[in-house]
Amino acid sequence: MKKLAFILTCMLTLCTTLAIADNDKVITVKQLPQTAQLFLKSHFQNSKVALVKMENKVVTKDYEVTFVNGNKIDFDSKGNWEEVDCKASSVPAKVVPVQIQRYVKANYPKEKIVKIERDRKGYEIKLSNRMELTFDTKYQLTKID
Repeated sequence: MKKLAFILTCMLTLCTTLAIADNDKVITVKQLPQTAQLFLKSHFQNSKVALVKMENKVVTKDYEVTFVNGNKIDFDSKGNWEEVDCKASSVPAKVVPVQIQRYVKANYPKEKIVKIERDRKGYEIKLSNRMELTFDTKYQLTKID
């Protein structure tokens, strides 16, 4: 009987946690962390925002900004960008580290960077020819897809 009560308690806790964690909320640009607002003003000042969502995770909050033209930016809870996906254009040059820009320009001069992701392991970029390049934190190429 104790095992059954324990299992039911665990399942209830898990379900409650998942329900809370999957709680998206539409917010305004002014409700984004200051760092995210500055990023938008610096790199996307001429782009019209269609939707801003705050996603409650178990421990943190993440933010997603979607523009009218389909471009998207994901921010962490502190407002640091994690992913910039520019379906309708290329990623602003100031967002891409110089070493990665040089590599792309030298090896793929006709291609544009249309998506960039970063995490603690490094960067992953997608080019306009659909190639994906992965770089470590020292900007060394580690993988090509």
